[in-house]
Amino acid sequence: MPGRNRAGGALAYLQGLLSPLERKNGWQLAEEAGDPTPYGVQHLLGRAQWDADAVRNDLRAYVVEQLGDEQAVLIVDETGFVKKGEQSVGVQRQYSGTAGRIENCQIGVFLVYASAKGRTFLDRALYLPQEWTQDKLRCQQAGVPDTVGFATKPMLAKQMIARALAAGVPARWVTGDSVYGNDGKLRCWLETQRLAHVLGVSGNHYVWVDLQQRPVAVVAQRVPRKAWQRLSAGSGSKGPRWFDWAALRLPGAERGWQRWLLLRRQVDKPTELAYYRVFTPARTSLAEMVKVAGTRWAVEECFETAKGEVGLDQYEVRSWPGWYRHITLTLLAHAYLTVVRAQTQTPEPRKKSIPPHPAPPHSTPAADRARGAASDVGIGVEADCPRGCTARLVPMATQTSSRGAAVAL
Repeated sequence: MPGRNRAGGALAYLQGLLSPLERKNGWQLAEEAGDPTPYGVQHLLGRAQWDADAVRNDLRAYVVEQLGDEQAVLIVDETGFVKKGEQSVGVQRQYSGTAGRIENCQIGVFLVYASAKGRTFLDRALYLPQEWTQDKLRCQQAGVPDTVGFATKPMLAKQMIARALAAGVPARWVTGDSVYGNDGKLRCWLETQRLAHVLGVSGNHYVWVDLQQRPVAVVAQRVPRKAWQRLSAGSGSKGPRWFDWAALRLPGAERGWQRWLLLRRQVDKPTELAYYRVFTPARTSLAEMVKVAGTRWAVEECFETAKGEVGLDQYEVRSWPGWYRHITLTLLAHAYLTVVRAQTQTPEPRKKSIPPHPAPPHSTPAADRARGAASDVGIGVEADCPRGCTARLVPMATQTSSRGAAVAL
């Protein structure tokens, strides 16, 4: 971001985002910086000459330097920004998981980096509905580049993951909900990259079982009782998130790699299930798959803290450049807070190991606030050939590998 005035304005903007201001819109940020009007803020986000993508690249390098880990998980997810009117770029009536209903809103797709050191954002993309991309005049008025066409949310996720891989971001896994797991092209691309993943799918997603395609919700009903294992998907605000889990080996394995259908069942509500498509190295344990599935909730925490602490959703810009500039600076502010927290945390005293099979809790942990991987978003039909294989259910203990004895369904 060359230029002293632009750099100074960006620094003041970041300081405002990091301040304890209750609202972080143009007027409040200007007052915090000592400006009598918001014109400077508006100029920074609108007319000033600087590249938000270059700052995004700096953000990514900073996150890798401070939080980088070869075992890290890349998480893809979207969040809604409720808006009034029709001028904000990408706005239309569409489903917002944030509101839990159809709203007049913008949708942003995000890539989060989760490692043992901390969790924060790497990248962002604004979803443009076809109603927008087909209206070239409307796009021009909103400052959308001519090179931008329609891209689905999974396509945007793929673009962000590809940028991260090209930049050498260390990561072993990708996870996301059914918006991304139902997309066979995204899963296939991840497989070609040899990037292990645990992606949610909806109950009407089809997999090959016994040389036939069947909905995963139907397949789950055939799982024998002894195949389920109780494992924690990570700690929440009230302790470990306990669920029952089972893994079904799917056909189409490649050398050294295996496809799975992972099933999650509520302990106190056994009829409530979630489903995941998994692609892992062959010796991956069930416990590791479960850990990655549980890591997806980190993105919800990131959205909550980014909106509550650095004003992710408190912008007043309407244009394409304005959205990307504000969002990028808020992600940088969030990353800074994440790194500071990681550096100031003191090691916790060692605790006794949690027993692998605790008594069933009386209620589902309240910390399971995420939308869940079983949301009914579209139909994902698996196009892979069964290759003459038969799906097998594999009971897997936490410490054992996926090469355990297979139990036929």
